Amino acid sequence: MSAVFPHTFVPWFRAVAPYIHAYRGETFVVGLCGEAIAAGKLSAFVQDLAIVHAMGIRIVLVHGFRPQVSEQLRAKGHPERFSHGLRITDPTALDAAQEAAGQLRFEIEAAFSQGLPNTPMANATVRVVSGNFLTARPVGIVDGVDFGHSGLVRKVDAGAIRGALDNGAVVLLSPFGFSPTGEAFNLAMEEVATSTAIALGADKLLFLTEIAGIHENPADPESPIDTELTLADAERLLAKLPRAMRPTDLAFYLQHCIKACRAGVERSHILPFATDGALLMEVYTHDGIGTMIVDEKLESLREATADDVGGILQLIEPFERDGTLVRRERHEIERDVACYTVIEHDGVIFGCAALYPYPEQRTGEMAALTVSPEVQGQGDGERILKRVEQRARALGLDSMFVLTTRTMHWFIKRGFAPVDPEWLPEARKRKYNWDRRSQVLVKTLK
Repeated sequence: MSAVFPHTFVPWFRAVAPYIHAYRGETFVVGLCGEAIAAGKLSAFVQDLAIVHAMGIRIVLVHGFRPQVSEQLRAKGHPERFSHGLRITDPTALDAAQEAAGQLRFEIEAAFSQGLPNTPMANATVRVVSGNFLTARPVGIVDGVDFGHSGLVRKVDAGAIRGALDNGAVVLLSPFGFSPTGEAFNLAMEEVATSTAIALGADKLLFLTEIAGIHENPADPESPIDTELTLADAERLLAKLPRAMRPTDLAFYLQHCIKACRAGVERSHILPFATDGALLMEVYTHDGIGTMIVDEKLESLREATADDVGGILQLIEPFERDGTLVRRERHEIERDVACYTVIEHDGVIFGCAALYPYPEQRTGEMAALTVSPEVQGQGDGERILKRVEQRARALGLDSMFVLTTRTMHWFIKRGFAPVDPEWLPEARKRKYNWDRRSQVLVKTLK
């Protein structure tokens, strides 16, 4: 093993751990476009999905098959027709869709059954369940165009899907539905995934697509990817975009993500299948890789609760170890958790600070101000400071002080002024560590 390897692996694994805890038991609906399978990405994607499943996440996989159906039609010498962004499914196209779906289901189930040594599938047992979970209805005739056997989702059997998930299976859905009379309908993968996510009340809807995400400037494909959009911003953007006719149109997946969020799915994502490991990066890193649409900003600044003790400990431990912070035992944080303010993003705590009031002296100590290295420089420290100042004013305090050995300049830039340790309230002065020689800085609260 390389001598450097532990120094990269261990911090990475510790950074991933909060997401493993946060997402365990949650339900993700993943839409995989047929283009990804045609591009040879199935094996690597299934391995990543198996890892996510092993981390305790409940998975519903919906596969697409647009290029596979097109290939079947070419082999039959039959032209393919589209209108309004949908395939017109005549009897020949329906046969082609059924053949493509059967072949892809076989390939996907085979991929989940791999167990080669030295691969992520080694020692993995992933049971795949598929079935007639979807009831469909015909698209019908739209603007004079008869869509034949193209259909829309009428109902998702959420109870049966949950039952399979509860038994530890990955549920596999093909874009096919059946009417109560047994008639088959060709469905769009995106609509199936969206309808399923809504019916299940899924925690995430993720599309693995041909596009990298939504660019900050949609008119400039070279502009950076916008990693997070609020639902309101996504709706405003969609209103400006041309009507989606192809999967490569920005509005194509965006409209489905918006529909899911409107209906209660907390987060929906657009990810590039061309990037190896895109699913893992989106789920287990702070910034992700594609675009996430949320009903509201996931980042919340709030007072801590007993459930946050573990997250606070994990956040401050590296800073205690290098001497930046004074060590605090778990029982101390549990006792004082009501004094803490935390900043949370997607269920993970990335910043905290505590306020200990000394009401007789009308002052309070802000302690343990910490921001994760992953998000430093993004203003979270200042946001926490302002929130703690608000809490201090609400308590009727006239000033707030900090003790620090390394960050005095950061505080001075934000209105704190150095004072002699003798300034400290008597109760705090008795606990002052003269060997540590911490600087005392005070800010008057207006």
